Amino acid sequence: MHQSAEKFLPGRLSRVGFIILAITSVLCATLGEPLAAASAAAAAGISLTINARTSNPQPLPWRYLRMACFITLALTLLGALWAGPWALSHWLYGLPLVTFALMASPLAALITALLTFAILISTQWAVSLPDRHQMISAFVLTTLLSALLIFLREYKTRQLAPLRRTDELTQAASREYLSADLHKEIQRSEREGTDMSVMMIGLDTHLSVNDPDEDIRAILPRIGRYLHSQLRDFDTYYRVADLQFLVILPGINTAGTATRAEKIRIGLCKLLASHGMKLTVSTGISGLNIGDDADSLQQSAANALRRAQQQGGNRTQAYSNWVHSDAQDLTARQDKAL
Repeated sequence: MHQSAEKFLPGRLSRVGFIILAITSVLCATLGEPLAAASAAAAAGISLTINARTSNPQPLPWRYLRMACFITLALTLLGALWAGPWALSHWLYGLPLVTFALMASPLAALITALLTFAILISTQWAVSLPDRHQMISAFVLTTLLSALLIFLREYKTRQLAPLRRTDELTQAASREYLSADLHKEIQRSEREGTDMSVMMIGLDTHLSVNDPDEDIRAILPRIGRYLHSQLRDFDTYYRVADLQFLVILPGINTAGTATRAEKIRIGLCKLLASHGMKLTVSTGISGLNIGDDADSLQQSAANALRRAQQQGGNRTQAYSNWVHSDAQDLTARQDKAL
């Protein structure tokens, strides 16, 4: 299974940056430099909104706040070309990188072009600006260097895209590799004469209208970490839909998979409840039978999950027409417990 570390470093850097910029804003306001204080406050707001990225897509209030902070920063830096202080105009050198860090590349390119035009026009009209020509040449040079860095970043992203095997939000394996990986596991199971099962996990969102999609997506990273902690090293799980996962379980028959699926289902329900979400979870399982291939095994698990949700959700359903006695006893005990 893919092992991944928590991406805590960018969060820590943004928090440190927020604190430093907030202190700078207070000091500038105390010293009577309103433009410098506004610029530092806007930069602190950008750091805060970057640190608040907990879901995908990001909640609208944070996106609007980030955009407002960026507009404030750009306008105050342009204003510094006319009213000063002179040192504040040097912040303009980093504005293209900030733009591309906050926005999609096409929009960032358009905004950078407009800002560059506005800055060049402003420096020509602001006749009182000292060292105007040096400032223009330095700004053009840093903008070109920023464009080179952004081009290298995009080139690297495209080169590495075929190698990216995980979903960034849940750290589950990418769906594009599911069929190939499942085919290999089926071949190995048939060659070695061992059992194999698949498990489909889905949130019963159709039974609840109280939880908005943004809240559900915000909990997906925790769901991914929970699945990672509950599965074996050689098990693999994939995000096959927005709120559905498929798990490949080598060496386990249908009865064993039913027991494991029920444990995971109950754990996920507790996880959702601990975050104030009144959602249930259903699982569908299917064992490998003679004649099954990757597509038919996936479809069997999906049909079992659909059947579980049609029966009211919050349950585990096996696709097979026969169910092992252990699985039947487990289902009966769970129904009594509920």
